Amino acid sequence: MIIRDSLPYLRKQGGGRIIQLSSYGGQVAFAANSMYHATKFGIEGFCESVAQEVARYNIGITIVEPGGARTEFRYGSAHVAHLMPEYDHVHAFLNMLDSEKGLAPGDPAKMAARMIESVDKEPAPLRMVLGSQALAATIQRLEERVADYKTQTELAASTDVTE
Repeated sequence: MIIRDSLPYLRKQGGGRIIQLSSYGGQVAFAANSMYHATKFGIEGFCESVAQEVARYNIGITIVEPGGARTEFRYGSAHVAHLMPEYDHVHAFLNMLDSEKGLAPGDPAKMAARMIESVDKEPAPLRMVLGSQALAATIQRLEERVADYKTQTELAASTDVTE
């Protein structure tokens, strides 16, 4: 893995920066994209843990979470597995792959520029969301999660050992 292999060099030079490209799909999940989200959630947990491990060596890790961008990833090169009719109700994501149904708001050149600029930020931001739509969706989802967790206070406490 590139991150693991780069750490000895970064420690030896007294620090550095790792930029890990993810997606706001590492925070916000949509139906019919489970494998995609599994990889994004996984890499984000990995990077968040490694960032804590290497901070003492002046190594910063930034997880970049871009939203939709006008690239060939989205329009042209994306491949969709065989669709099952049992899940027709969740195939709305196909609309995002069709440029006739509207273009993604993200400008890839601006996104790349913000990533490059981020290497000079101290301390390194752990996460960097690119795109206003992605940020709004991420904040909404995180607020929903927090509200859900707050409803579990009694349940969580009910599993503690009591003396």
